[in-house]
Parts: sequence; structure tokens; C-alpha cells
Amino acid sequence: MMINSALLTDFYSLTMAQGYWKNDMDKRAIFEMFFRRHPFDGGFSIFAGLGPLLETLRNFTFSAGDIAYLEGLKFFEKPFLDYLKDFHFSGSLWAMDEGTVVFPQEPLIRISGRLIECQIIEGMLLNIVNFQSLIATKTARVWLAADKGSVMEFGLRRAQGPDGAMSASRAAFIGGAFGTSNVLAGKEYGIPVLGTMAHSWIMAFPNEEAAFQSYADLYPEFPVFLIDTYDTLRSGTPSAIKVGKRLAAQGKNFGVRLDSGDMDYLSVQVRKLLDDAGFPNAKIAVSNDLDENIIQTLTDAGAPINSWGVGTRMVTGGDEAAFSGVYKLTAREDASGKFLPTIKFSDNPEKTTNPGLKQVWRLRDAQGMSVADVLGLETYGLEDGGLDDGKPDVLEKGNRYIFWHPAADYRHFYHTLEGAAEPLLKLRLEKGALASPLPSLETIRAHVRADLDTFDSSYKRLLNPHVYKVSITEGLRQLKLDLIQAYLGDL
Repeated sequence: MMINSALLTDFYSLTMAQGYWKNDMDKRAIFEMFFRRHPFDGGFSIFAGLGPLLETLRNFTFSAGDIAYLEGLKFFEKPFLDYLKDFHFSGSLWAMDEGTVVFPQEPLIRISGRLIECQIIEGMLLNIVNFQSLIATKTARVWLAADKGSVMEFGLRRAQGPDGAMSASRAAFIGGAFGTSNVLAGKEYGIPVLGTMAHSWIMAFPNEEAAFQSYADLYPEFPVFLIDTYDTLRSGTPSAIKVGKRLAAQGKNFGVRLDSGDMDYLSVQVRKLLDDAGFPNAKIAVSNDLDENIIQTLTDAGAPINSWGVGTRMVTGGDEAAFSGVYKLTAREDASGKFLPTIKFSDNPEKTTNPGLKQVWRLRDAQGMSVADVLGLETYGLEDGGLDDGKPDVLEKGNRYIFWHPAADYRHFYHTLEGAAEPLLKLRLEKGALASPLPSLETIRAHVRADLDTFDSSYKRLLNPHVYKVSITEGLRQLKLDLIQAYLGDL
């Protein structure tokens, strides 16, 4: 759910903003959001949260109450607070398509604007994109483990508060879930709402048959009966079959759900009972603390399961607490109006940033399969007419290139472009206004599936996935080495 207050930021963003304002440093700047490693020890991630981010940026202001609160902190000068009264995001934003398969070290979002506005939005941007990318990635892994089958998101009661539940439902739908138990998410986002019954429904009736019959009378168009309240094989399934026979006389079908026990063994036994009773089309759904690893085990075993209800481990990230997205300054305007590339230098090469204004190209082979992503330099300041002396990188089909490891060390490979070099960063906001309409969630969800299909299965396996190449151009590598050498020379 969208929060309009610009107080959704880290306190240090405001203290730095006051410093920039007081020292007349509110020049143009470029920031990038990228992440450092895949969650879940996986081989891919899914970029999510762009739509809510764009909507939030368009309404990101300080209310009178916000200004009064900041004044009460006794930390900010009144002229700076007066400046914040008129604050709104007036910069531009480039981003990959929401739902794109993404990899560490490559910018998912590029922000161009005044230094203060770029700084203030940092915490909000990372909050939205990191969480939704985590959940979309988790769900995509679950969907693939289920052999691209029917996955239902049942996580409302275990999600991290109301906003976590809403954001998780949206991201899970993007990642591959076909519906949600969260009714408010259904209303707000147009996601199909799903659900059967709880054990309390069964226990409220004299017996399971009475509970199932009452439910079938209310919802005869394909009721799903929860069969593990007392005894799945001796009581729950036989009761479901009795009610199912009455439904069959009306031309109706039914399904059953398992929520406990050995899912492999029970699903096989339940399938046999249903088939022997003449119900080969009755569906079996399962739930109970599922994740991609459990589902993969069950699908590999050939368990006769038709749909999967996944809750806690999907909407919370399960064994991964957070997505590793960060937000770094990559270029700033100097006193003469020229952009200067900036770099964060670290003893850890993986944490040394890639400087300058960059594009990300996805390289594909002649069959359209993705083979590598390449970061290269673009010309500065195109959105408002300013140019520097640098030359942008251009990747053309048929040419042979050398690409380097992002750490700028000796690792490299040569590649001749057989297919397209697709630029992934596209203009989304221009001077604070939407550059194009936002896609529907169905469109984003379809993009996830289509994009995943362009990657070899070795990148998508759960155990020990192959590492996809993310590289930098010769020009970007040289700029990075020059800045590192300049930094070392100043020590």
C-alpha cells in the first residue's frame, strides 16, 4: 500500500540533505540501485516493486504535519524546513521492466535529479524494491519447483504486518502465484482471490460429511474439501467421496486439500481412493509450510498433486530475510556544470562500485536465449541537454567484443554478437511525471514467465545453479581503473 509522506526515509538522508542545502551543493546527481547477491543461494532474481515506487515518487511530499514533526526534533533550521515544504521529486528515473530476470552488480534503477531529492528517496526506494523483489524471486522459485503448476499464495496471517501482506501478495502474483487468500489485495490489485475452508469449519459440524455437504450446498461449482481434520484416509477422504457422488449426480466436480502429514504418501493414497471411487478428475491441493525445496522433492517423486498453497515461507522470504539491494552515487555535477563519475572504493573488490552513467545490455544468441548481461557507459545529461566529453558504448550485432569481470580484474571473455543487444534500462519518469502508462500486473507476470524461458535451466536449478555472466565493457573497465588509480595516488 502506498505511503505518501516523505518521512518514509532514513534520518541521515535528511541530515545530509540539510548539509547539501546549507553548503549550496544541490547540484545534479546520478544514483543507481543494484544488488550484491542472489537470495536463497539461487542463480537468478526477479525485479519487482517498480509500479508502487513510481506511484509513491509522484506523491512523495512533506505535509504540514510532517514539517511540524521535524521542527519539533530541534535538529533542522527553519529555512531548510521551509525548503522542504515545497519538496517533490522532479527528477527522472530509468529502470528495467518490472518482472525482469536480474543479476548482481547491474543497475536495476537509475535516478537523475538534484542531489537532495535523490538522497531523500533512498530509504523509500530500497524498502519497496528490496522486499517485493525478494518475494517475487521466492515465488518464481516455488513456481518453477512446482513444474510451472498452480501455486496459491496463502500468506496473509504470517506476513510482516498489513503493508507486508499487501506488498507480498502483489509480488507473489508477479512471481507466479495465480491467486491470493488476501481479499484486500484482490480488491486493490485485481488478483484472483482463493480459499477453501479451515479446520474450524469441520469442527463446527457434527462430522466431516455434514461439513462438506453444507459447504457443497453453498458453493457447488467446485468445492474443495479439507480432509485432514481427523483422519485423512479413514474419515476425511471417504466423507469427501460421499458428498462428491451427490455432486456428480448434478454434473459437478470437487477437490480435496491436504494440510498435514506425509504429502507424498498421502497424496498417492488419496489419489487411489478417488480414482477407485470414479473421480479421476477430482483435484488434490496441498498446503502446510511448503517451500520450493519441499515442492521440488514432491514433484521429483511424482506425487499426484494438482495445486500448491504456499504461505509463510513465500510471503516472508523463508530462510532469507532480505534482498541485498543498495543505492549508490555514480556521478555528480561539479561547479562548472560538468558531470564527474564517482566511485566507492573498497578493500573488497565486490564492493567497489562501477562509476558513471551506465546502460545494461542483455546479449542473446541467434535463438534468442540470454547469454550475458553487459554494463557499458552512456553519455551524461541527455535528459536536460548537458553532455560531457566521454563516448558512449555501442554494441552492434555481428561485432566481436571483449568483456571484463565487474571487479575489473584479469577475468574476461570475447563474444561476437549473434543476436540482439537489448538495452534494459528505460525511461519511466521524466521530470517527475510518468513517461508511459504502467503495465498491468498480468502483463508483468507474463513478462516474468517469458523472460525466465530465455535462460538455460542450469541458471534456474535450486541446487548449485550455474553463474550467469554479468560483465563490463572495455570503456567502463578503463574508467574504473583510472578512478581507482587516482584514489590510490592521493593516499
